[in-house]
Amino acid sequence: MKLKFILFITLFSVAFVSCQDEMDVPRATTGVTIVYPDNVQALTILEETLVFTNVSTGENVTVPVNENFDLPRGLYNCSYKADVTYQTTSEGATSNPDEGEAGDDHTQESETVTMQGKLSGKLESVEINSNEKLNLSIETFLFSDKDDFIIEEIFFTGTLRSSGSQYYGDSYVKIYNNTDHVLYADGLALCESKFKSTQYFDYTPDIRKDTFTVWAIYVIPGSGKEHPVQPGESLILCDTGIDHRNANPNSFDLSAADFEWYDESTKPSHMDIDSPTVPNLDKWYCYTLSFWVLHNRGFCSYALARIPIDKETYLRDYYYTYSYTMYLPAGTFPMQQSAYKIPNSWIVDGVNCSVEAARVWDILPPNVDAGWTHCGKIDHDKERYFKSVRRKVAGFENGRCILQDTNNSSDDFNTECVPSIIEQQGTAKDAQGTKASTVTWDGVMPKTESNK
Repeated sequence: MKLKFILFITLFSVAFVSCQDEMDVPRATTGVTIVYPDNVQALTILEETLVFTNVSTGENVTVPVNENFDLPRGLYNCSYKADVTYQTTSEGATSNPDEGEAGDDHTQESETVTMQGKLSGKLESVEINSNEKLNLSIETFLFSDKDDFIIEEIFFTGTLRSSGSQYYGDSYVKIYNNTDHVLYADGLALCESKFKSTQYFDYTPDIRKDTFTVWAIYVIPGSGKEHPVQPGESLILCDTGIDHRNANPNSFDLSAADFEWYDESTKPSHMDIDSPTVPNLDKWYCYTLSFWVLHNRGFCSYALARIPIDKETYLRDYYYTYSYTMYLPAGTFPMQQSAYKIPNSWIVDGVNCSVEAARVWDILPPNVDAGWTHCGKIDHDKERYFKSVRRKVAGFENGRCILQDTNNSSDDFNTECVPSIIEQQGTAKDAQGTKASTVTWDGVMPKTESNK
């Protein structure tokens, strides 16, 4: 009896202290105004969520939209998501009345169509510590299903030799047909950002809302229907399409990849390898004078785009010159640089990558990717090698794998996975040569007889 009494007193004391601690945490009243896109007609909100994430603790707090609420003081990231309907107008076709019968102008009236889509917006590093009410504003972006390829996997970290040294050439990007019909890969462009997620400047002019600044563009060749991809099938775009195990036993075989990016280097000491078994992507532009490799610490963003104009027109009309100021201990330095740009409306899918300890911003705007993904916890993380980011499985339909695509890489991707090709070939997953023994759909869900 005495033991029970002591236990009761102890639990009561813990509960009282916990409640008292919670009451003692300073809180601040906050209000959020959602700014909806001004170019959208008849917008109707079906479902919406507003989440504040405490940067220090990682705790997520879902708060009411368009109402005041209290939060413990601290540093927060904030994200808004909504399922919506909106209207768009399709213009009617009009023929020349002289070509028809008298009085018949063959004019078709414009038609208003109701569409479904999603809104997203976010704020980062919001400091909530004021004694007065804090009023925030979140600008939202509309995105809808592009009915095109998505990025399934990015393997940018590379492998290591048994000596522990970095090996180059075996990086790849997997693209996936997540639809229920055949897609054609002809003309699809793979692009890497020029800007880095770990370094931000006030770029002038600032065109990020509408445009993606790139320094590498490689396009799948073809006249339109030369490269069909069935529903649930992938294509592998790789750095060098050879069996890399000949140079590094800890690597794997890419000699059967679908395409490789190949560069005619002007640096005799840094020559690229042109695979005899893997066709080349059409190189539209790349910054390097030697050969392109994916940023192996994951500081860049990647996008798939459909460029609706020819190469010559693009290279002539989509050059972007911008200025910014570098503030260093040695002084202030005005800078000017140039790059090519891709209108965000051409992008069919995009993925922001970074490293949490060094991340400053997301290069792609929220209507393309409202989140980010990673391999490695810190810059130069030695544990990042042999790992990729892989898109999560959302479900299965008639035996076809459906991958998750909410335009938010923080939600859509599994991080630090064993790459799919390493799993499939049973090759090394570390510098010690340990062989992969499990095959998964997305780096987490095992492939079994029941879900194949």
